[in-house]
Amino acid sequence: MSEQQNTPAGYAYGIGVYLFWGLVPLYFKLLDHVGAVETVAHRIVWSVGLLLILLAVLGKLGSLRATWRNRRTLVALTISAALIAVNWLVYIWAVTNEHMLAASLGYFLNPLLNVVLGTLFLQEKLRPATIIAIALAAIGVAILAWSAWDTLWISATLAVSFALYGYVRKITDAGAIEGLTVETALLSPLCIAYLVWLGMSGGLMFGTDTETDILLIVAAVVTSVPLMLFAAAAKRLTLTTLGFIQYIAPSMVFVIGAFVFDEPLNAGTIACFLFIWTGLALFTIDNVRTARANRLRARATV
Repeated sequence: MSEQQNTPAGYAYGIGVYLFWGLVPLYFKLLDHVGAVETVAHRIVWSVGLLLILLAVLGKLGSLRATWRNRRTLVALTISAALIAVNWLVYIWAVTNEHMLAASLGYFLNPLLNVVLGTLFLQEKLRPATIIAIALAAIGVAILAWSAWDTLWISATLAVSFALYGYVRKITDAGAIEGLTVETALLSPLCIAYLVWLGMSGGLMFGTDTETDILLIVAAVVTSVPLMLFAAAAKRLTLTTLGFIQYIAPSMVFVIGAFVFDEPLNAGTIACFLFIWTGLALFTIDNVRTARANRLRARATV
């Protein structure tokens, strides 16, 4: 897979989704009085309804049926559904239990895994500047991991689950909305069963106050919109490029955790940022130069 497969729309979707995800912790902090599992269950259940309405409006219900009937696609989306469910659960637990910096580390690790998956399985080629950028980012991540060893399980789970999710969605023949609808539909029976059990045991937070109800319902939008953008970006960008753009979100999460919610900040985290953002700057400059050179070559051949 070559760099020429990166498209302007891919960059727009990718940057947009990671800016969105960078602000999501602020939303879920408003739900820190709700259990992480219940929050995830509501995200999934309400998302099914939202996505079905959206597909009906767009006239894509036929495409959804075709996706559902394709056995190979259904197996792939079952795997991606399980991966994203684990990712959501761990992420929300981390955010609501004051481990936002550990969550940000997970998404700092994720781009490196994207590069590994892209080069090993999708034959993505790495230019020298990209290799140097990856090495700088890896050093930064290693420093941060060493300084936050006790919560590394959070970071590792988030990184592995989302990297694999991105890979599965990239190689799966399903539209962004259709694929996400199938994923949430597959997970919804378990979620409904859990919510019913929680209600019967007296532990259900939904219905206790209007503000909580609204936040849980709107979580469908917070869940569905960025995942649709992500799926669209994954189809239009190499995993290497998508991975480096991803540094936008954990950087925002890091800043929010350290300076808004006063989570502990040490020398390791500062050093990590210096290495990662140096690598990101190098990667960005190289990508801009390559894109410009490709455009000039294209004009010369016309």
